[in-house]
Amino acid sequence: MNSLFHLAFNVTDLDQTRAFYGGMLGCREGRSTNTWVDFDFFGHQLSMHLGEPFKTAATGHVGDHLVPMPHFGVILALPDWQALAERLQAAQLDFILVPQLRFAGQPGEQWTMFFCDPFGNPIEVKGFASLDTVYAA
Repeated sequence: MNSLFHLAFNVTDLDQTRAFYGGMLGCREGRSTNTWVDFDFFGHQLSMHLGEPFKTAATGHVGDHLVPMPHFGVILALPDWQALAERLQAAQLDFILVPQLRFAGQPGEQWTMFFCDPFGNPIEVKGFASLDTVYAA
């Protein structure tokens, strides 16, 4: 089965949303009204609606780190991940977890970075040398 993922969540300002998701992350804007905007988030649909962002807390134990829960994200091929990491570092984005390798030499070896959008919504972006190893046990 080949499908697309859709996630709708709240933000407090659509102009800031456009600047971050469109400008900073490079996502293509889709449809919008005066209360929401859609983005192509690396091939998946995000819909941001005006409202109160969800509450998060650093309660997710992954390796030696606590990560924000809940969070959403995307998995990219390593060259795409590296290009995005370089762009975000050059823009001096404030990272929760700076771009780094996790689970080196183990099944599921991955590069990861965590950051928040301007509204506190946590995002994880993972990079894999081969997308065939995403579910390796």
